[in-house]
Amino acid sequence: MTTIRNKPLSTAAMHGALIFYTLIALFPIFVIVLNSFKTRRAIFSEPLSLPTADSFSAVGYQTVTQQGDFLLYFQNSMIVTVSSLFLILLFGAMASFALSEYRFRGNMLMGLYLALGIMIPIRIGTVGILEMMVATGLVNTLWALILVYTAQGLPLAVFILTEFMRQVSDDLKNAGRIDGLSEYTIFFRLVLPLVRPAMATVAVFNMIPIWNDLWFPLILAPSEATKTLTLGSQVFIGQFLTDWNAVLSALSLAILPVLVLYVIFSRQLIRGITSGAVK
Repeated sequence: MTTIRNKPLSTAAMHGALIFYTLIALFPIFVIVLNSFKTRRAIFSEPLSLPTADSFSAVGYQTVTQQGDFLLYFQNSMIVTVSSLFLILLFGAMASFALSEYRFRGNMLMGLYLALGIMIPIRIGTVGILEMMVATGLVNTLWALILVYTAQGLPLAVFILTEFMRQVSDDLKNAGRIDGLSEYTIFFRLVLPLVRPAMATVAVFNMIPIWNDLWFPLILAPSEATKTLTLGSQVFIGQFLTDWNAVLSALSLAILPVLVLYVIFSRQLIRGITSGAVK
């Protein structure tokens, strides 16, 4: 009886803690979006108040759309993020299938070697990466960012997907082989559909760091034609004067695609996390 009575209390406490954490996580986004519709004076005098008839202003959005190449920056960020995620999921899934399905000498060492990429930050090798990009002529190209982000995301992708692919039924794969299916067909048509929640989890975990990154765009692709949205927003920040209306408006517009993609992948993300926890 005690357990039954305490269960609603523990559930309510758990939901309360999750709601509290959600509010903390969303509070900075709320403040940014809220102040993007205010005048400069209202931003500093009343940062937490709602816009009124006197404090409302959309000058920041007008500045962002009229000054600077915001659409170009947005396009560059989308190209880099989508391309990097595609390569991470493709190569990560192929490597995970090989490590989980085939037994060969050095299988475990290969898995440990890839896992090291999770523990060692890629920014430690910034100088070497820059020298490599200069030698290959990829500086100030989107390919420089795509390759770096792909290398950055592969270790985590392999680590997560390998565990999920080991749980795919061997009977299903062997039945496909008996029916004459090639290994590529088994991989793309039988295995990948069963690990979609895990792939969505990998995509979400890599999407936000890639979209928000400022370090590598500043070092590898700082030219006007290759600036990403995060780097392009810095044009409104000066040494002596900062256009906070434009900065907050640019950040608000930059947050929107991430939220949309997260909502799209949220169900698959939750399925991937919960199935991994249960299994």
